[in-house]
Amino acid sequence: MTIQDLKNKNLLLFQAISGSRSFGLATENSDTDIKGVYYLPKEDFFGLNYIPQISNETNDISYYEIGRFVELLQKNNPNILEILASPEDCIQIKNPLMDLFKPEDFLSKLCKDTFAGYAISQIKKAKGLNKKILNPIEKERKSILDFCYILENNSSVPLKKWLSENGKVQEKCGLVSIDNTKGMFALFYDELGDLNYKGIIQNEEANQVSVSSVPKGEKCIAYLFCNLDAYSTYCKDYREYWKWVSERNEDRYNVNQNHGQNYDSKNMMHTIRLLQSCEQIFKNSSLNIRVDNRDELLDIKAGNWSYEKVLAKAENLIKSIDHYHSISKLPEYPDRDKTTKILVEIR
Repeated sequence: MTIQDLKNKNLLLFQAISGSRSFGLATENSDTDIKGVYYLPKEDFFGLNYIPQISNETNDISYYEIGRFVELLQKNNPNILEILASPEDCIQIKNPLMDLFKPEDFLSKLCKDTFAGYAISQIKKAKGLNKKILNPIEKERKSILDFCYILENNSSVPLKKWLSENGKVQEKCGLVSIDNTKGMFALFYDELGDLNYKGIIQNEEANQVSVSSVPKGEKCIAYLFCNLDAYSTYCKDYREYWKWVSERNEDRYNVNQNHGQNYDSKNMMHTIRLLQSCEQIFKNSSLNIRVDNRDELLDIKAGNWSYEKVLAKAENLIKSIDHYHSISKLPEYPDRDKTTKILVEIR
C-alpha cells in the first residue's frame, strides 16, 4: 500500500504539516514535512496484511496506522505526541473522530525518559560530532607499526624512525615475547636473511605483531613496545570517522563549517526545543509545540552560540526538568485502558 492508495481509498483520519513549520521555526529554506494517521480496511486489519506505517523514500512524509499511533502515544513518543498537538493552522485533514484523542490523556512522567532522554542522547551525539570535526583523521590508514616504539635509555623512539636511522627493515626483524609483561618484546635482527624471522608484521593489514623462533645464542639488539590499546582505539575512531564522512549531510556540514562552531547547530536547536517542551509538560501539564522563543532558537541554528553556551543551556534545562518532574501531578504512565477503549471506539 502506498501514500496515494491511502488518499484514493479515503483512509486518512488526520494529516498535518509538521517539523519546523509546526514549531514556528520555519525559514525560507525549510522543508515541508507531512505527518498523518490512517486506518486499515477490515480485510487488511483482520487478515495478514497489517501495515503499521507508510512513508516516502526520504521519510519527510509519514503516516501511521491508528493502532500504531496509539501504541506510540502510550509510550509517550515525542514525535507522535507532537503530531497530536499540531497547531490548528497546520492541520490539513482531520476526521472528527480524532477529537476523541487529547494530549492530556497521554501525558505522563514517562515523558522525562522519552523527551529529555532523547535530547540527552542528541547532546552526546553532538559531542561526538564536535570531536570528529575538531579531530579529522587522515584517509591513509595507519598500520600497527605506527604504534610500536623502541626503548632507548629512559625514553622511547618510534619504530619507523629507529629502523630508518639504523638502516634496518622490519621484514628482517624477529620478535620474542618477554615473560610477565604486556606488549613488550625482545627484538633480534637477521642481517643475512637466513634465519626465517617473520618480521614485525607480515602485511600492512596485520592487527598484531608477529613473534619468531630465534636460535639460541642470537643477540637481542633492542626492546620493542607495541601499544595495542592505542592501536585498537585508533581503529575504532578511524572506522567511525570515515563512516560519518560517507553519511554526513554535506549541505548541513558546510553550514556548520561556515559558522565555525564545530557542532550540528540545527540538531542542537531542536534538542533545546525538545528540552523546553519537556520542561513545559511537567511545569504546566500540557504540550504546546509552537515555540515562544523563535529568535533565540534560530540564533542557535545560525551558529551564533558557542558550543559551551548551548551545552550550558541544555544542562540548566535538564536541572529544571528534574525539579518540575519531582513535583508534577502527572501520572507515572498514560491510562492504557482508557486510551485503548478510545481506539476501539474509533475502529
